[in-house]
This record gives sequence, C-alpha cells and structure tokens, in this order.
Amino acid sequence: MIAHLTGILKKKVPHSLVIDNNGIGYEVSVPLSTFYALPEKDEKVSLHIYTHVRDDALMLFGFHTPLEKDIFMLLISVSGIGPKLATNILSGIGPGELLDAMAHGDAARMQSIPGVGRKIAERIALELREKAVKIRGEQQPSAAPLITREDERVYNDALSALVNLGYSSKSAKEAVDRARAVAKDVTLEKLIKEALRVLA
Repeated sequence: MIAHLTGILKKKVPHSLVIDNNGIGYEVSVPLSTFYALPEKDEKVSLHIYTHVRDDALMLFGFHTPLEKDIFMLLISVSGIGPKLATNILSGIGPGELLDAMAHGDAARMQSIPGVGRKIAERIALELREKAVKIRGEQQPSAAPLITREDERVYNDALSALVNLGYSSKSAKEAVDRARAVAKDVTLEKLIKEALRVLA
C-alpha cells in the first residue's frame, strides 16, 4: 500500500492531479482543501496517501495534512460513505469546521454539504462524534484552524475567484491568507479586494 508520495507535480485540476515519481505518473484524487495548498506545476509535492483497492481498480487519494487524512479515514469507516464521497465532503467544508461539526454531532451542518443526505449526516454524527472529539483534542496544541466556521465559504469563494482571474492557486492562497490576517468580519468582496491589493 502507498501511504506517502513525493514527486514532481505534472498536472493539477480541481479534485485530481498527476505526480511524477522516477518516471511513473501517479494519478491522485484530492479534496479542494489539498488542491488549494498545492505548489505550482513542475514543482516538488509531497502528500499523505490512502490507497483504495477494488477488484477493477487501484485508486490513490492524497492529502496535504495528516488531519485531512485522519478525517477521511473516519468518514470511510461509516457505512454508505466511500472514498469519493469522503473526498467530496472534505471539499464541501474545511477540515477544521468539519471536525468541529463531527465532534458536536451537528448533523444539520453536515447535511448542508452537497451530496450528504439526512441519513448519512445522522450516521456521521452518531458514529464519529467520540472519535472526532479525540482527534480534536489532539489538535489543540497546534495553531487554530485558519478558517473559522463563519467565513469558511467566503475564504473558499475568494480563492476560487482569484484562480478564475488567472492567478495560480499558490499565489491566490498566499494572498487570501494575508488578506484574512489583516481583516475582521470580512465580506467576499472585501476579502477579494484586499487579496488583489496584496497581489499588486
């Protein structure tokens, strides 16, 4: 099983990328939280990997941080949640907010994620609450999540807007991170304007 992969980033599009390792190109599915943290094409990248084996395929799922992989592993332990849905869930909500929702048993918040119905949300809340509390407790010594519950969507929308304007995902993330650090109670418009000022 492949647990970690380092190589040169040869291709990247939302949810999927190709990493060249000694002449072999590995296709890796990633959540948006990882996609936004990727370096530029032809630069070195290192990801935590989950290897999913089926009768007809071998699929790799990659994560920028151990926390993302830990949450992914929790999600796929729930009946009815496969690797693709788990990746979509991580794309629909940041890992910090998702962990909080799981730890609080907030089924309503999880149901708001595209692709997650009521039954799946309730199952996540019921089966993963204690495990999420444990993981969150282990995360406490580290820095608080960059994105708060209230501005998660604003942050991701600002990143998407800058990428759509032609900026690289790395530059966009750095600019939005800096804009976020100097602004409080920001709207999407204010965050984009401040990020563009940083880029300028």
